[in-house]
Amino acid sequence: MAMGMTLGAKRQGAQPIMNVTPLVDVVLVLLIIFMVVAPLLSKNFWLEVPKVEKTTNPPPADSRNIVVSIDAQGTVRINSMIVTKDDLKPRLSAILAERTDKVVYFNAAGDLPYADVVEVLDKARSGGAATIAVVSTELELPK
Repeated sequence: MAMGMTLGAKRQGAQPIMNVTPLVDVVLVLLIIFMVVAPLLSKNFWLEVPKVEKTTNPPPADSRNIVVSIDAQGTVRINSMIVTKDDLKPRLSAILAERTDKVVYFNAAGDLPYADVVEVLDKARSGGAATIAVVSTELELPK
């Protein structure tokens, strides 16, 4: 805010005069800065990709996948070996006890009742499977 001094008989003293020039200068500079920076912010995309570690170790000897499957008739198999639902947990426990990874692949026919599928999944989990991967495509079972 500026002050103006008037000379004359009527008014003696300082009178305030509004000076908006500095305000306009600051607003224009801010407007230019935002106009330059705004397009740069929307075009950047940062992505952090995890590093891939290359290992020279050979795969373990027990690298065969364990596939628990149920066919349309309700027959439960571990790979190609037929087992009963009651015998699934102890057999799977014995197989997984010798392995370092506890991954089991699960494959079921599409027209089975949901309760039967969940029952076999629960028995596989209680048999020692830490990870159960549900298979969505046909697998070639190991012989």
